[in-house]
Amino acid sequence: MRLTRFRLLVLLVAALLAVGVGTAAAAPPRGPDTGEFAPVDQRGPRLSVPARDLQASLHCNGPLTRLSHDPVLLVPGTTLTPEVNFGWNYLRAFDRDGRRWCTVTLPLDATGDIQVAGEYVVHALRTMSRAAHRDVDVVGYSQGGMVPRWALRFWPDTRDLVDDVIGLSPSNHGTVVSDVTCRRPCNPSFHQQASQSQFLRALNSGAETFAGIDYTVAYTFTDEVVAPNTGPAPSSALRTGAGTVANIALQEVCPGHVADHFAIGSSDAVGYALVVDALDHDGPADLSRISRTVCLQPFQPGVDPATAASDFAAMVAYAGNPAGNAPDVPAEPPLKPYVYRR
Repeated sequence: MRLTRFRLLVLLVAALLAVGVGTAAAAPPRGPDTGEFAPVDQRGPRLSVPARDLQASLHCNGPLTRLSHDPVLLVPGTTLTPEVNFGWNYLRAFDRDGRRWCTVTLPLDATGDIQVAGEYVVHALRTMSRAAHRDVDVVGYSQGGMVPRWALRFWPDTRDLVDDVIGLSPSNHGTVVSDVTCRRPCNPSFHQQASQSQFLRALNSGAETFAGIDYTVAYTFTDEVVAPNTGPAPSSALRTGAGTVANIALQEVCPGHVADHFAIGSSDAVGYALVVDALDHDGPADLSRISRTVCLQPFQPGVDPATAASDFAAMVAYAGNPAGNAPDVPAEPPLKPYVYRR
């Protein structure tokens, strides 16, 4: 498979990170809110995306009534659709386990303004919870693990609708990859996921987590996209707020485990084990409950070993193909008025 320009840039920055050249360290946790952004209890705005677009974005594997477990919302990563991201792994596994799930398709393969993508998540949470009369569990990969937090931060009513937020290498504090690659025009979401973006300043203002919600962050030391994801302040980790949080590296379960950014969100058995542990228990995932036999499994449930290599290659190729992406722009989109204190 021919490497795309995007993939080459990612690998270049990963190499620089490995030798400690030319990139900044992860930003430390920010101090108390300065009052610039909306207080965490400020009522969210009306959704600006047309209702028909929001409705068309949500797809479920069955009715959300008379459920014995919370339904699961799956949110794909940047440059991906739910089918490309989850169709050959999580959706199959959840179907076999009898889990009721929904996916949300974010505009422009999740490469547009993440503030707009957040509205799709708000709608999905409200729709699913209203139909099921239950809380919703959220499983998201990369940007998909971070954008639900935008919904929770700026639409406080959604916090009563969510039980678990589970992120697979979420870009909670951005990535120095975008710091480097977005020195030239990038799509809006790449700009917003740069480690020093205004978007991330707003997202992480006030509190990163909220009471009553359990947060599980599964990440990998060998992540070449959300970086750096090592050391005392990995980019994916959540650090502040009243939520119950578990930040777990795959290598804490299986020392020496190698899973890159694309694997953790699609085929990695260790990441999947953490997701299921969080879904099946009160609270976030618990490292002590994970059987170390998972370290011997080449793929997570749902992945067909006969087609795993081609399915994975197709996902990576789709991620690197700019067709359908938002146009590149010189800077990140301005923050919406609702982000600021009224």
